[in-house]
Amino acid sequence: MSADRVFLVDSDVFITAKNLYYAFDICPGFWKSLLHHHQAGRVYSIDRVRGELLAGSKTEDLVRWVRSEVPQEFFLPVDTASVASSYTDIMMWVQRHPRYFDYAKAKFATGADGWLVAYARVHGAVVVTNEQSAPESRREVKLPDLCARFRVRHENTFAMLRALKVQFDQTGDH
Repeated sequence: MSADRVFLVDSDVFITAKNLYYAFDICPGFWKSLLHHHQAGRVYSIDRVRGELLAGSKTEDLVRWVRSEVPQEFFLPVDTASVASSYTDIMMWVQRHPRYFDYAKAKFATGADGWLVAYARVHGAVVVTNEQSAPESRREVKLPDLCARFRVRHENTFAMLRALKVQFDQTGDH
């Protein structure tokens, strides 16, 4: 394992963290660690994920965090020829795949997942997602399955945190 891997975080990681185990009021260290490792050049996402995150209510913690705390450079642009070409390959594979229902293909075409895999594929990054592989799924194109098909490494949130050597440690009588 390379010590200098770059991680691209999927929107489900942010949303699940906010809703469950790393809620802003429970574990602010999670959010600080993402920004810290971004500054170190290790953690990013893409502009399409930013769009998904900002679709929530303006008063929501996650939306406020993205708008006020996260530097614009955290969300990498996908509008390069090489990423677009890779995205086209991915879209063609999904659209031609007989397993997926038409609505699964349509939903995939409007989301960030294909762009995330395309960017990671071109730049050798690791996709971070909490989605579970479901190779027989007909209703949804799962990110781990897409990563496997296009030889893009993927890990879950906890594997990324371990690779970055993140520790949440609170001492004292709190």
